[in-house]
Amino acid sequence: MPRMLDVSLEVRAEIGDEEADRLLTGDDAPRSYDCTSCRTPGDPESDPTSTVLFVGEETAVLAFAHANCIPSQVVTVSEEQLQGAVRSITGDSPAPAPTPGGEGPQAVPGGQAVLGITSGLVLLHGDLHPALVVEPTAPIARPGTTGPGDDFLPLLIEQGFIPVTDTAEVPSALSGWSVLLAGGQLHAVLQPGVDGGPQVAWWQAHQALSVTDGWRAAVNRTQRVLIYAAPVGSIGQQPREDLLRDALDKAASNGKLVAASMPLAGTPGA
Repeated sequence: MPRMLDVSLEVRAEIGDEEADRLLTGDDAPRSYDCTSCRTPGDPESDPTSTVLFVGEETAVLAFAHANCIPSQVVTVSEEQLQGAVRSITGDSPAPAPTPGGEGPQAVPGGQAVLGITSGLVLLHGDLHPALVVEPTAPIARPGTTGPGDDFLPLLIEQGFIPVTDTAEVPSALSGWSVLLAGGQLHAVLQPGVDGGPQVAWWQAHQALSVTDGWRAAVNRTQRVLIYAAPVGSIGQQPREDLLRDALDKAASNGKLVAASMPLAGTPGA
């Protein structure tokens, strides 16, 4: 029986007392799940777990997350975003990042492609720069192909990202891209729209991601964010920023790192 499951009052109000009680007694709770925030496995019998209810215009989806990633809450999203969340949560089809032209990179068969994002500070020429490190959870195939292979970096290079050979240098600016930060939280990485249209989300958080006070202070100063990207398995989850930098250095030396600098869209917050 899952004793570490949290159903907040707002989630209970949406799903009803009967369903909430069935979750808490284990009747409807999963034996395991992939966290809707960090995408790593969780077990409600041993891990503090939050229930997160995504609500669209016509659909509602209940998901699960580590309690230290997201508290139990109701998240209002557009119907289109919710369908993407459904695909990501259930694994019925990949939920990869879109690319200009309206097509997105596809997961190689046998793997679900989800873009993981890690925030951190990178020391360059004596100054701390706010950075985001992007790494898929599965190989990425070029749209219209079925693999095998991983085209994640070639696709990004085609869009203007630059291969990194020296992590001590500040990546060059990428025109038309930006990082959406609002209320001190990370919401999305935006890319140019099709045929000169408005920007669209290349990556979008299902729930706005918190960043550290130090990261916010750095981005307030620089007004730009450094984006590093590497293929699946190149960086991993690093518990400290020095280890993250070591992983970036190793990926660069192996020819598996691209980067770009992007301005802010929105406001950094307090």
